Amino acid sequence: MTIKSLLPGRLGLGTAPLGSMFRDVSAEEAAATVDAAWDHGIRYYDTAPFYGAGLAEIRLGDALAGRPRDQYVLSTKVGRVILDEVEDPADRDFGEKGGLFEHGRPNKIVHEWTADATLRSIEDSLRRLRTDRLDIVWVHDVAQDFHGDNWLAVYETARTGAFRVLQRLRDEGVIKAWGLGVNRVEPVELTLDLDEPKPDAFLLAGRYTLLDHDRALQRLLPTAVDQGVDLVVGGPYSSGILAGGTHFEYQDAPAHIIEKVTRIKQLAERHGISVKAAALQFALAHPATAAVIPGATRPSRIAEDVAALDETVPAAFWTELRDAGLVSPLAPLPTD
Repeated sequence: MTIKSLLPGRLGLGTAPLGSMFRDVSAEEAAATVDAAWDHGIRYYDTAPFYGAGLAEIRLGDALAGRPRDQYVLSTKVGRVILDEVEDPADRDFGEKGGLFEHGRPNKIVHEWTADATLRSIEDSLRRLRTDRLDIVWVHDVAQDFHGDNWLAVYETARTGAFRVLQRLRDEGVIKAWGLGVNRVEPVELTLDLDEPKPDAFLLAGRYTLLDHDRALQRLLPTAVDQGVDLVVGGPYSSGILAGGTHFEYQDAPAHIIEKVTRIKQLAERHGISVKAAALQFALAHPATAAVIPGATRPSRIAEDVAALDETVPAAFWTELRDAGLVSPLAPLPTD
């Protein structure tokens, strides 16, 4: 089964913000956001134990508990086991993502990609999500942004542990698909080179956006198309900077990124379109892309995302974007 045939639409909801990413999000706000997504017809929801130490999964599970399970697609991730014992969130080492979920639960997070940890993680996620099954499982964050120079050793643990478990579960029909959920291109390229196990798709966050797509276009996406492996684009707004926020790569945006966003905004304004429309439609224009999953914690943002997907963007905008050097000449555009 391909991810494109599995997913119920091209727009899903990423739930990292529901884990109180960047700020303390109330349970009421989180529930209202998921309700808004449902009311707008969104039927794909992605989450992870990492998001607020289980908080996003708990909130998503609560919000979906009254919905028919066969009417939506659910994905979560493995690589982090959440314990009952607590720790100081400020003391956690998240590599480049330090402080990301300091407003989440204080439960201790154990980073582990072995076979046993994978099975335990899935069991715990099912409980937090209040469901009897998962559709897609991603192997989370086996990349440089969390592990630095040690990332290849972590990747190898996942290859011999999590990868094989998930392939077996897929072959047995327990899950429908598996792949990597990462913020870097290199682990995806490595995985595409494997003879086995073979993933069904990848969730790539922040690496196929208006602001950052050159590396993905070089080898990863052509290879993915050749192998029929689909891509789910996470973080299409580059941590928020393309949606009116101030973050890029989960940190305060640097000056050169702010300058590029300003140029894109000016071009969008001249053509009477939203930057959100440009961002989502750009990511979806690549033939490998199955869906985009922006995150949100305010119900109004959901309506904006749905409208952005349906917005008519004039061909002249895309031509000017390319001519101005604001996107790679190799990037497929909606008018191509």
